[in-house]
Amino acid sequence: MTAAEVPRGAALPRITQPRSAPVVGTDAHLAALRDEHLHPDSIRARLARLHAGLFTPEFAGDGERVLASHAGSVGRGPTPASVLVPLVHRHDGLHLLLTQRTAHLHDHAGQVSFPGGRADPGDVDAVATALREAEEEVGLPPHCVEVLGCLPVYTTVTSYVVTPVVALVEPPQALQLDAFEVAEAFEVPLSFLMNPANHQRHEVDFGGLRRHFLSMPWQPPGRDEAYFIWGATAAMIRNLYRVLA
Repeated sequence: MTAAEVPRGAALPRITQPRSAPVVGTDAHLAALRDEHLHPDSIRARLARLHAGLFTPEFAGDGERVLASHAGSVGRGPTPASVLVPLVHRHDGLHLLLTQRTAHLHDHAGQVSFPGGRADPGDVDAVATALREAEEEVGLPPHCVEVLGCLPVYTTVTSYVVTPVVALVEPPQALQLDAFEVAEAFEVPLSFLMNPANHQRHEVDFGGLRRHFLSMPWQPPGRDEAYFIWGATAAMIRNLYRVLA
């Protein structure tokens, strides 16, 4: 189901059990990015080109198409927000730092996400929001973060207009998690995420209406269950793949 297929004034049906949604395929036909594409200098250069209007995101978010007619369903208009996309420079290449939200939260409980949140009145721009939220959620000091650039905004069905801020983090950094919001933080090799063979496509049916989403399950050695990266987080990772490709 696309957003355009939803009756005007009706909210998009929420996907509450993403792990159980059938996998209809992967994107193994797309090339995995080579090592030279995953170097900080290359990433910085690619992101800089976005300001010249040379890139259209593959995923802009369902909210972009339904915001005008569905704003009432979430009780507010568009709300600016930012997330930090932290690339940790390890000896074997870049790794993406992600968080798993705590199970008791009202929104997106237990889901994998980037550190981030809505803009505060004191934030001068989207980058300031992302840096502040990352420090609050995982204890990442802004002076230890080098911003490489921003991806195009992603608009959620809950009316958040999210700017992903891509940044480089040099270890070691001792993280301090906000126990109320963050259950744990973990890293995924960027090379794994930049290989579309690891991008699964799902479909879920709501009484004849169909929604589609991506997932990128990551199971590190020694862990019984994979981290299930999906939804907006997976979509923004896919947009990063398209930029670097």
